[in-house]
Parts: sequence; structure tokens; C-alpha cells
Amino acid sequence: MAREKPPCLPSLLLPLLTLLLPQADTRSFVVDRDNDRFLLDGVPFRYVSGSLHYFRVPRVLWADRLFKMRLSGLNAVQFYVPWNYHEPQPGVYNFNGSRDLIAFLNEAAIADLLVILRPGPYICAEWEMGGLPSWLLRNPKIHLRSSDPDFLAAVDSWFKVLLPKIYPWLYHNGGNIISIQVENEYGSYKACDFSYMRHLAGLFRALLGDKILLFTTDGPQGLKCGSLQGLYTTIDFGPADNMTKIFTLLRKYEPHGPLVNSEYYTGWLDYWGQNHSTRSILSVTKGLENMLKLGASVNMYMFHGGTNFGYWNGADEKGRFLPITTSYDYDAPISEAGDPTPKFFALRNVISKFQKVPLGPLPPPSSKMMLGPLTLHLDGDLLDFLDFLCPHGPIRSILPMTFEAVKQDHGFMLYRTYLTQTIFEPTPFWVPNNGVHDRAYVMVDGVFQGVLERNMRHKLLLTGKLGAKLDILLENMGRLSFGSNSSDFKGVLEPPILGQTILTQWMMFPLKIDNFVKWWFPLQLPKTSRPQFPSGPTFYSTTFPILGLVGDTFLYLPGWTKGQVWINGFNLGRYWTKQGPQQTLYVPRPLLFSSGILNIIILLELEKVPPQPEVQFLDKPILNSSIHKTYIDSPEPMVLSGH
Repeated sequence: MAREKPPCLPSLLLPLLTLLLPQADTRSFVVDRDNDRFLLDGVPFRYVSGSLHYFRVPRVLWADRLFKMRLSGLNAVQFYVPWNYHEPQPGVYNFNGSRDLIAFLNEAAIADLLVILRPGPYICAEWEMGGLPSWLLRNPKIHLRSSDPDFLAAVDSWFKVLLPKIYPWLYHNGGNIISIQVENEYGSYKACDFSYMRHLAGLFRALLGDKILLFTTDGPQGLKCGSLQGLYTTIDFGPADNMTKIFTLLRKYEPHGPLVNSEYYTGWLDYWGQNHSTRSILSVTKGLENMLKLGASVNMYMFHGGTNFGYWNGADEKGRFLPITTSYDYDAPISEAGDPTPKFFALRNVISKFQKVPLGPLPPPSSKMMLGPLTLHLDGDLLDFLDFLCPHGPIRSILPMTFEAVKQDHGFMLYRTYLTQTIFEPTPFWVPNNGVHDRAYVMVDGVFQGVLERNMRHKLLLTGKLGAKLDILLENMGRLSFGSNSSDFKGVLEPPILGQTILTQWMMFPLKIDNFVKWWFPLQLPKTSRPQFPSGPTFYSTTFPILGLVGDTFLYLPGWTKGQVWINGFNLGRYWTKQGPQQTLYVPRPLLFSSGILNIIILLELEKVPPQPEVQFLDKPILNSSIHKTYIDSPEPMVLSGH
């Protein structure tokens, strides 16, 4: 009989390793309704989480921000997935670079953070159109966030791409996603369409299975329409609100299980033209400690706010149109530039009373840089560059068309027509039914006449000769992201009127400014004679080297009015120095070139240039201009905007 071969070492170790390693099928995150708590792998568990949005932070800085969150004592990170960030056109998906969702999940795992995922489809988040893609509005009759078959078809198509990507990252599959939110504060929306919510819940279950915990989040007034049987109900409120009263209300919808505040507000958002918002350290820490004493699980919104780069800010409508600022600092525990604030250390101290906080020193604040002032040089009016900005030429129509109708999602579009008669006396020019969405810069034969603005400025007085060229540069300032919005179309929504004449025969030029900026160097820019202090939409630029150490910095534009800024081809976002409260734009260090390589800064000033066309780079932000008072905690509960 042949001798048996002795088993090899790997085969002996394999069963042992199998016993020692946590297995995917033994991993679980469930609600223990008998004891009003969560169980993680069968052990009582409470999360203390913070919100961070990967789409508001450059990818190279994700690890830094997550590491600091973990060092604060947090054991989870909560974040949204903006549909419009990943599906820019129907059926065209982007998960590369700063949109690499899987890479962000991996960074969270490396930082030892569990994940609470909020994939929408609607997210609010003060983000353009609440995360819904604007191409949905190419169907002008669509009913968003409802069981409208056209909307559901688009949602189903998106989630059949997204949810299989995250399936391996569910906790019971060995990943770090412990729970997933369905929709977002749906009770604050007018539709109250339970068929829609049931459809979403069924879709999530079909694509993700029965083991993952699905939940809803609503403000106190939204629980009636936002909660759904089979989904765990959570609530959101801030430090100024009555915790006992709100958690008592929550118990009417979720009698058993852990109390959860999914959005505990550490600060608040800013609108252009209103006050800079802050929340006191004492009120935020006191509220957190009171919730943790009750055994509640809490997510702090925001823990690090980040920036609305490019055109990605959203807007609210509260009696008038209120666009969100470029900075999303939020007075959060980690500043817009990624630095721990005094609020961070105070919250860390509270958390340490309830669970273990990682040992070790925090990284120091990032190095900051000052530079300038730098003088910018006039490159020309926007109209001079029209062939470059719209290389395919205009779209012609008897009546003006919306951004959505011509497939222009963001930014700017130029409307052009010609006067059919001479206008000798100053004559009212206006767009009926508040039809400017959102801001119109009006020119006659290239001469700037003034601004029309949604809800605010409705009329200009014009003169002009027969055949004079009438141009309207239309700025989309961000689609409504919360509450009553159904379809926030952009552009000139009604035919403009001059005196008694309805103006027709329009040309629409969808402007591709971001593409143009990337090719700025090779172009032979047209030069013509200019007035000493130009007004109206105008390009300025300069180049500058950085000879010393490069650091994070804040671009300050004293005396400039309103516009858009690009550095080295990257769209930093909107400035509105005249309106405030934000006066500086955050410039992350990775955007800048070192070692004397030339950096280029380009401004599109939309209204009026200062006598000295200069900018500076500061080592501190200015988020609360002196013309606006800072909004501080009051004893009254805040009116929730929703997220």
C-alpha cells in the first residue's frame, strides 16, 4: 500500500486561518428592536458619524480628510452620491478621477471608517438640482421625484449601473457600507407619492438583497410623507431644536430600535447676499452629548464641508431665488481647507466620553501661502471670443430656447437678435413672468446696458438703431436643490419685450467656456481698442510663478463685481465680491505649479472691473464680508433648508 503524503503546510493552515478571519457571512449590521440598539456582528453598536462629500474635495485630499475624521473619534462617514456628477448625459457614465466612488469607499476603509451611503436619486445637499441630472428636463413635462414613468425609467437605468458597483462593498459582503438611505427628506417635497417610495424600496431590495439596512431621513414635519413601512425611520435636527420633543415624535413612526439623528447640524450653509452662518461650539457639543447620553446614533452634517467648485452649487427659493455660495465651509469641525478647528477638538472631547478615540497627534494645519497683489491684463470682451466659445455656431429659433432645450447643462448661453426698428427714446426692455433664469447681462452693439435678475431686477431702458445687435448673456446660477422645486428651467423662458414689441428671430450660442480656457495658451487672442475701465462680460488673465514653497491659499478679488475664475484650467467657481458674504475662493495646493513653472489665472468678470484690476492670494479665508452681519445661534429653532 502506498504511503500517504503528509499534508502540506498551507493546507494545514487554511482551516485555522478560516476560523481566525472574520467571514463575510458572519458579518452583520442589524436593528435590535427589543433593546433599542444596533448590533454590529452581534455586538451592541452605536455610530458617531460625520458627513463629507467626495465631490466637494479634490481626490488627492480624500485620505487626509478621512484620516482626520477618524482621529476625531468618529467610527463612520456619511455621504451622498450625486447622480448628475456621474451620468452627465443619458447613458454616459463617469466614475473616473474625482468621481471614482469605489476609490473613495476604499479610502474610507483604509481610514477605518464605516459608511452610511445616501445614493438618492435626489440628494439636495445644496448641490445643483439636488443631484438630479438636468437632462431630465429635456422632457419639459416630466414630474421629478414621483412615479411618473419617464422619471422612474431614468432612475431605474441609473441605479442598475450604480447599485451593482456598491454591492461588493456592503458590510455583510465584506465591505464597509452598513446602511443605505432611500431618497432624501422626501416628506419635505410636495408630491407625497408613496408609490414612488415603494418603487425605490423595491428596486434597492432587488439589486442589493434583503440583508442591507435601508432607512429614510426627514425633518420633524416630513415624517408623515417621508417614512415608509419596511424602511428604518430616522430624523434630522440641529442644536437649537428641542431634542426630547423631536425624538418623542420619531417614536410614533419607529416605536422600537435605536434613536438616530441622521443630520445633526454643526453649522449651516451660506447664500449669496445674506449673512455668513455659524453655530457656537457650546451649543453643538452640548446637543451631541445629550443625544449620546440617550444612546442615540448620530451623524454630524457637515464634519467637513468642502467647496462647490465649478458650477455645482445649488439654490433655494424662499420668496426669491437664493443661490448657494461657492464655499461650503459650513462652519464645520474641519474647515474648508481641511484644518481641524476648535469645534473639532471640543467634539472630540465629547466623543471620548462615550467611545475610544484613536491615540496619536493630529497632523498640523496645512501650510498656507500669500502672494501678490497680481495685476491682471485685459484679454477682450466675451463677444470677441464667440467663435472660440461656440465653435459649432448658433442655434436659430423664432422664440428663445431654454438651456435644457439646446442641451446646455451649466454655465452660460448667449442670446442674440437684431432690432427691427430704431428706438430713439429710452424704452423698457423686460422678460414677462419672471422669465430670466437666472441673471442676464444685456448689451446693444457690444455696449453693456445692465443686468436683469430673477425675482430682483425686471426691467432695463434701452435705445438702439434699426439693425442694432441685441445680446443677452444668460448665467445659470445653479438649479434649485430643495423643497418646492419641480423643474427649474434655465435661460430666457419667455420672449423678451422691448416697448410694445415681442422680440423674435433669436440665435442661441451655448458657450463652452471651460473647454476654451484649457486652450488659452495657443490661441492668438483678438485685441481691439478698449475703454479704460471696461464693463460687461470681459476676460482678464495673468501668469505667475511660485518660487518658494507652495501651500493652500485663498484668492481675494477686491473691487471685482461678479464672475467665474479658473486657475491652471480648473474652474474654482463663482465669485460675487460685491454681494458677499464670501470674499475669497479656496485654492487647494495641488492645483498650483511649483518650481517657477508659470501658473495662469483667468477671470470672466460679468459686470464691472475695478480701476486696479488686481487679485491677491491670502493665507486666511474671508467668508463674512463686513457688509453682512454674521448669523449666530439664536434660541429659536432654525428653519431647516434640508439636505
